[in-house]
Amino acid sequence: MASTSSRTHGIAGRIRTAATNLYSDNQSLLGDIRKSFNVLKEVAVDLERANQFDKVKEIENAAVELLATCEHCMHLSSAIQYVGDNYEPPPEPSQLTDFEKLLKNEVAKQKAKSSSTTVNHSMIRQFREAVWNVHHAGQPMPGDDQEDIVMTSTDGNLRNTTCPVSGKAITDLEDPVCSVDCKHIYQTKEIMHYLQLKGGRGPCPIAGCPKMLQVDKLVRDPLLLVEIQELRDMRKHQTADTNVIEDFTELDEDD
Repeated sequence: MASTSSRTHGIAGRIRTAATNLYSDNQSLLGDIRKSFNVLKEVAVDLERANQFDKVKEIENAAVELLATCEHCMHLSSAIQYVGDNYEPPPEPSQLTDFEKLLKNEVAKQKAKSSSTTVNHSMIRQFREAVWNVHHAGQPMPGDDQEDIVMTSTDGNLRNTTCPVSGKAITDLEDPVCSVDCKHIYQTKEIMHYLQLKGGRGPCPIAGCPKMLQVDKLVRDPLLLVEIQELRDMRKHQTADTNVIEDFTELDEDD
């Protein structure tokens, strides 16, 4: 009995280690894909300035395909993490686990509860908006509506910029999770403690949010980490630009 238990723990440990390594590799790949998307957007803007409209459309099609790849990679990454955390070897050594089937089933579950489709729509819209603004800055894009305007706020796709429980800025969270239902973001330790005090289920602590939270509806969305890093980078650039403007202002005052 002891040897069986030892074998089970040993196999589960190896699967967990392998899953952690694969998840880490996928996180790096996701970051590279998002960076590549931004490069495509910049290239499309340059081509639009040069009035090479056919090339712009080709770049847009490539961007759509890239985001589809990103979405699949996200779901696979979440599935790998889940399997690694929850895998239990079969009781008999002769029984084999069908990992391909296990991962496919988990990918389907992750896809069903993911917000990536909405995020991808928003990113493509931002791509088209950047191209549109080359020749039509200040004019509404065809098909513009209030939903689109909300989705392209200065903070991208992030619903809140401060964790309502810890009080920390989203960019300062060490272990963020996202609600599947309302898409708000929290620090894991604090939101888990909050839900524990509420008996495992409670209202979202964001003021005015009508959704209820529960532990199994909080996810570590791989794309979330990428978006938070992009927000950090964007704010660094904004700070740098502000400093440059202040330096020039000081020079003018000296003159």
